[in-house]
Amino acid sequence: MFTGVGEPPSHRSPNMAASSVPSTTPVPSPPKRFLVLFDFDETIVNESSDDAVVRAAPGQQLPDWLRHSYREGYYNEQMQRILAYMAEQGVTEDSIRSKVEQIPPTPGLLTLFQYLQSRKQDFELVVVSDANMYFIEAWLERAGARHLFHRIFTNPASFDAQGRLVLLPFHAHGCQRCPDNMCKQVIVREYLSRRQQERGGCPFQRVFYVGDGANDICPMLALGPRDTAFPRRHFPMHRLLQEMQDAGTEGLKVSVVPWASGQDVVDCLNRLEEER
Repeated sequence: MFTGVGEPPSHRSPNMAASSVPSTTPVPSPPKRFLVLFDFDETIVNESSDDAVVRAAPGQQLPDWLRHSYREGYYNEQMQRILAYMAEQGVTEDSIRSKVEQIPPTPGLLTLFQYLQSRKQDFELVVVSDANMYFIEAWLERAGARHLFHRIFTNPASFDAQGRLVLLPFHAHGCQRCPDNMCKQVIVREYLSRRQQERGGCPFQRVFYVGDGANDICPMLALGPRDTAFPRRHFPMHRLLQEMQDAGTEGLKVSVVPWASGQDVVDCLNRLEEER
């Protein structure tokens, strides 16, 4: 679905002098101008991947004792317990992967991916998600879109020898606004700094962030006035950004463009890309 088109073969006159034969050393591509950061659950896919996977449990639900064991701010810890319970109940990797692969994309998401693929010389894509690596890669591979993403920042997860999906926290941090296992602002700031160094001191011209949830608010404070936040319309990120704008929250500089469909994001990117 998202395979790129090959470059046309180059042609050279047979009479061209040997001294003028171009070097075979590949010319490095210019740095991509824009960075697009994506959340995963309810941004790329149209529901929580954790909720979708629970449908693989016996009776497609969890026992009350497990559901009531959640502690605020420790969702990663809760999901570790859920995955351990599912393994104890004999839920297989194939069952879990199947549930993940069946999650539908958000409206217009594939249109947005196709747009970004057609302009891959300009856009670098990254996932920043509090889901996990197994779910995200399984879904993107099924959609034929894994190759679009330069990096995925999420919680490590892999199946062990006993057939249990082992989930770990992404990192430790000191942010009081975020869950204990992930601060997306820390991830975004560190990535922007590292990529600028890797790009010979050249920063991205603009950064775009497509998200939906409350944990997508903190990274907004890492973005500047030329950058754009795309909160999913009527989801927590949208409501919280509206409240922050109304309150004149210090440090919030990013432009805000709500989206209901990936086509809304395409339309905005088209307009901004023309401002060369």
